[in-house]
Amino acid sequence: MLDDSVLDDQRRIFELDTGGLLRMAALGGAQVRAAASAASEAGVDDLAGYKPRALVLLSTSGVGPATCRLLAALLGSSCPVPVVTTDVVPTWVGPLDVVFAYGADGGDTSLAESLELATRRGASVILAAPDEGPVGAAAAGRAKTISPRIPVPEPLSIAHAFTAGVRVLTALGLLDTDTDALADALDEQAERSHPRHEISENPAKTLALRLADRIPLLWGVDGPSTAVAEHGSFVLGRYAGIPCDVTDYQQSVHRAALYRAAATVGSEADLFADPTEETTAGWRVVLLSTRDGERARFTERTATAALPGADVLAPNESQQGDGVRSSLCLAVGFDMAAVYIGLASDSLNGDDRPVSAAR
Repeated sequence: MLDDSVLDDQRRIFELDTGGLLRMAALGGAQVRAAASAASEAGVDDLAGYKPRALVLLSTSGVGPATCRLLAALLGSSCPVPVVTTDVVPTWVGPLDVVFAYGADGGDTSLAESLELATRRGASVILAAPDEGPVGAAAAGRAKTISPRIPVPEPLSIAHAFTAGVRVLTALGLLDTDTDALADALDEQAERSHPRHEISENPAKTLALRLADRIPLLWGVDGPSTAVAEHGSFVLGRYAGIPCDVTDYQQSVHRAALYRAAATVGSEADLFADPTEETTAGWRVVLLSTRDGERARFTERTATAALPGADVLAPNESQQGDGVRSSLCLAVGFDMAAVYIGLASDSLNGDDRPVSAAR
């Protein structure tokens, strides 16, 4: 159970956070700057003007799967290049293709085998992973490697993985992103989520209180927000021990029994409801929206009208107007909320070990 008194006690939070997880969760802006710099040094800009036959987004675990799906969703159906999101490199990959791979662990032999195949077949490979183990060996001298430089636990590294991918997509001319503005937006969000700010003024604490001791139904109104929900589910499971249901809103409608039950769930009105009183009392329906484009806004309006008791999780005004920025800000917001819940409910179970050095 969450002890909500801890959330407004800065001294107590710092005492509980022996591994410095909150500080590391607040380093999203630093991760963006470091990844952008590492990408430049690795020669990612050499891809400028190249038109690949296909773009393969490859990852097996950690923050990678959600990151790759988010990148693909941001490109959308109008992308001029076929995009494949996978955990194993396709057997047809060849010299006309670009492979962006993310590795959570340098010892991932499955990823190493995929990298070996892709490089042997002549594909252009960009790897965001620690330069070590079988993964590092498979990429050595044959791939552009963007290694993490900011020492954070892997579950809190989506800013690194995402920025590395965005730099690749930007070099290929598929996205147009200002990484400096992206980093600044994360810095501003981290400042507002600092433990010194009370719950009413702190977006991460507010989200933590909304999700703690609940079963969140994280439903995205479009592709990017659904990918963000997937990351939210991952990090909430990792640090807060919270199981989540994740899908896009359109699919949720077709799960008729669950959808009808969700429509009866209240929001702030049942914040202190007894979960034993009824089946849905412990649920929290959260509609995620990047508010990027009229289609996302229309689906958000439709969903909120059909689910009046649902919470809406969306970027603030300064974060809107750019799908890349709004998506990453929402994702990193889940990181900080998950850590707050873990600290205030004692659910970290040893997962607060400090990280000694960047790899």
